[in-house]
Amino acid sequence: MNYVELLKSFMTTFAPSGYEKNMAYLFKSEMEKTADSVVLDRMGNVIAEYKGTDANAPVVMAFAHLDQLGFIVRKIEKDGYMQVDRLGGIPEKVLPGLNICILTTDGSLVPGVIGNKSHHASSAEDKYKVDLITSLFVDIGASNSEEVRNLGIEIGCPVTYMPYFQQLNNNYVSGTSIDNRGGLTALAVAGELLSKKRPISTTYIVGTVWEEFNLRGAMLAARSIKPDITISLDVALTGDTKDLNNRYEVACGDGPVLILYSFHGRGTLNGTIPHEGLVKLVRKVAFEEGIPLQHFASQGILTDSAYVQLEGKGTAAVELGFPARYTHTPVEVANTDDIYRLGQLLAGIIKNIDSNFNLNRY
Repeated sequence: MNYVELLKSFMTTFAPSGYEKNMAYLFKSEMEKTADSVVLDRMGNVIAEYKGTDANAPVVMAFAHLDQLGFIVRKIEKDGYMQVDRLGGIPEKVLPGLNICILTTDGSLVPGVIGNKSHHASSAEDKYKVDLITSLFVDIGASNSEEVRNLGIEIGCPVTYMPYFQQLNNNYVSGTSIDNRGGLTALAVAGELLSKKRPISTTYIVGTVWEEFNLRGAMLAARSIKPDITISLDVALTGDTKDLNNRYEVACGDGPVLILYSFHGRGTLNGTIPHEGLVKLVRKVAFEEGIPLQHFASQGILTDSAYVQLEGKGTAAVELGFPARYTHTPVEVANTDDIYRLGQLLAGIIKNIDSNFNLNRY
């Protein structure tokens, strides 16, 4: 597997929340190379099964989300400009001057830009303020609303950053939706490793929907799988940039991340405190396999794990991640070595789970 090329293909696939089809079929095709079976559930989650050797061992579900954040067309102006609203946690300060693409009702992609007031006509105040999304307009080069609608663009059409991938120095890459196409790439790496040596526990590797929208798609996959153990893969925020080096210790290039605390309180009141037995297992596998392991804890962050852990009788849950800079922008940055090592770590963890694993928290 050329996992960097795989990551590139994932990052440049249009798949915002609720419109994950292209990414779902691409991920399904990749997992069919190694899994015993792969299905798409009713909601669009991709579920790949790796049959275990012991029916009494816990059932494992490892997952990362397929979707990316974006926008929804809210209004088409008579003069052909459009207004959009956020689909997920879009940072408004990156929007002016942005390249975007719109999915039409017939499934094609139309390029456009989010305009910015011409610099020469901007006041001093304008030059230094952040414009709200409600004051910005999408320009596709249309002269009127009829031209827009003739292209198949209607109210409710999804929009994303223009898909983009760029190789940087020292195994770094930049572009759109590294969150969480890096997690999906790590899942594919783990699947390939599990196919070479069958795990003891039956394992489901899942690409989930809706994470950037409402974090509920993975719940529905878990409801059908009924896992005993759940392992979430997502980004971990780094402290290796000038603006965050006094807040976090995680750094790109220093290996995968064990997430020991996540919590979101603004209208959500949910998070994940990992299962102690899984934390010990993650550390044990990382040490034995020589995989560098970083640690992360923070408020204001939430992943699918927060809801998946509440399914059934409750699952033994842990979150793992790969370091990522500039998250939710069009120029996210990660190191591909971290993503590959995350896949290695995940496979090693799964291979070490057997019927003796204590699912209880204590």
